[in-house]
Amino acid sequence: MSDQYVYILRCADDTLYTGYTTDPERRLAEHNAGQGAKYTRGRTPVELVYLECHGSRSTAMSREYELKQLRRAEKRRLIDGEVGADDEIGPDDGTARSVDSVLGDDSTNTHE
Repeated sequence: MSDQYVYILRCADDTLYTGYTTDPERRLAEHNAGQGAKYTRGRTPVELVYLECHGSRSTAMSREYELKQLRRAEKRRLIDGEVGADDEIGPDDGTARSVDSVLGDDSTNTHE
């Protein structure tokens, strides 16, 4: 089965959006073209700031739900890399990937 991704976007109004996809690059383009989730349509451009890779759809969708339950401050900690393996909000199986490792080094799509 192909990789399944959970991601967090930062919208133009500085809100955060969490979603699921099999192709982060395509999904980012869809969001920025106004073809993504209804929430992001009026909040473009969006920037991919966090990404996790999972081996199954069910695992990725469960993790998406977990991330959506987090408070903004907890999501910021994930985005900023301030969570460790022991932290209960962090990924527990080494699934977090840098945005650069999936999308390349295009700074318009990455968190610095």
